[in-house]
Amino acid sequence: MPYDPAMVKPMKEELTRIGFRELVTADDVDRFMGEAKTGTAMIVVNSVCGCAAGGARPGVTLALRHETKPERIATVFAGQDVEATARARGYFGDIPPSSPAIALFRDGRLVHFVPRHMIEGRDAKTIAWDLVAVFDEHCATLKK
Repeated sequence: MPYDPAMVKPMKEELTRIGFRELVTADDVDRFMGEAKTGTAMIVVNSVCGCAAGGARPGVTLALRHETKPERIATVFAGQDVEATARARGYFGDIPPSSPAIALFRDGRLVHFVPRHMIEGRDAKTIAWDLVAVFDEHCATLKK
């Protein structure tokens, strides 16, 4: 049974108010991933877990202040947007389900994945610095 929408609303808004597209259905995820066939895109699997999601959301927020960042950003909420989360995880390949989690795609291909165990116990600044390095590697415009 999904979480109470009133309970997760503030956690969802922590990302949507900074520009994340909220994906609530499998079709939403498929549309987003169709758009992500070119360029860079990030999906954050949001969660109620205070120990990990409480660092993931602020860490992602800090990382997105960096000049180099994904062109498209979206989020699904594990335990709330059940269908969308399952579909998003289908795009992650053989990676076991994890929430929270951060998936980065380039030209429709998964290029980096941050599972819960790489978020848990780390502060927002550390998570952000790691994401900035990933953004610099995968989201920078290729120079000719």
